[in-house]
Amino acid sequence: MPRIPITEPIFPDPALSESAIRERLSHHARRLEVRKSGLVIPDHLAAQGKLEEWQQRIALSRTVRERIARRAARISARADRRSPLSRLKREERERFEVLRNGVDLVALPSEHRADEIAAALHAEFPWMGSANEAILHAMRRSVQSGEAGLRLPPMLLDGPPGIGKSRWARRLAGLIGVPEMIFEATNENASFGLVGSQRGWGNAVPGRLVNLILTRLVANPVIVVDEVEKAGEARSHQGRTFSLTDALLPLLEPLSARRWTCPYYEVAFDMGWIIWVLTCNDWRRLPEPLLSRCPPIRLESPSRDHLVAFAGREGARRSLSDASIDAVCTAISWAAVQGHTQH
Repeated sequence: MPRIPITEPIFPDPALSESAIRERLSHHARRLEVRKSGLVIPDHLAAQGKLEEWQQRIALSRTVRERIARRAARISARADRRSPLSRLKREERERFEVLRNGVDLVALPSEHRADEIAAALHAEFPWMGSANEAILHAMRRSVQSGEAGLRLPPMLLDGPPGIGKSRWARRLAGLIGVPEMIFEATNENASFGLVGSQRGWGNAVPGRLVNLILTRLVANPVIVVDEVEKAGEARSHQGRTFSLTDALLPLLEPLSARRWTCPYYEVAFDMGWIIWVLTCNDWRRLPEPLLSRCPPIRLESPSRDHLVAFAGREGARRSLSDASIDAVCTAISWAAVQGHTQH
């Protein structure tokens, strides 16, 4: 599994650390001492390539050592100030250390694996045929592109409530082998819960999206935004409005997503690998800019046969008795006769 950088260059060059700079300045000072003192380098040391080792034995005065220490501290401090991490608190900088060596990027080994995942989804969710077909073609295109990891376009699943849209997305994450996060748009404070809020706000916090990256260290998790059309808006004291759909737009656009700046940490992240699955019950309530980035995939309610088959699979998976499974299937069939299976 490859590892990739997920942020802009935020960590100072190790060569610019205070200890590394002090070592280089000390080495240079010893060479100058050799020249000024007129010391003769023993021929046998030069012949054996031990010149550096010999120079290390030359003692520097306390004044020179103190001057080197002050200069190394100044140079290193200037390098630190150029890093975006300089704006963060100490505990926040320490939290970012997990990103120094990059994050994992999950890939599919072959188109055959893409076929297996789509087949597994269709076996469990046959009534979501449009979504299964769309994800199959998207996974195949990603493998064919030869990119380092799995990159999928954002999806918008539109259909009646309770048909398994979020469950489908979570199962997709499990089959791919990436973390998943469910974001309930109706229960969160507009965009802040997902992307975070800017410093300076009284309740400023990082968003769940960045927290997931920092916690799981995977570049392409599945993020499910449930009932996106029902998200509310937040309004600042200055009258500015913040909506979830507006916050999503730069994350759904490939170019802007690759240099998306976290409003809380003020650090640019590469969010272009995120696998977005948005769900809604009525796509007509969504703004056109969002629909242009992820056209809705229309889904229908499962039929009686779909529900009976699903109940049989789930019962077997949960080790229910045959009698219990039969009772559930009978109840589903009875509800279908009464006209209650549309949801």
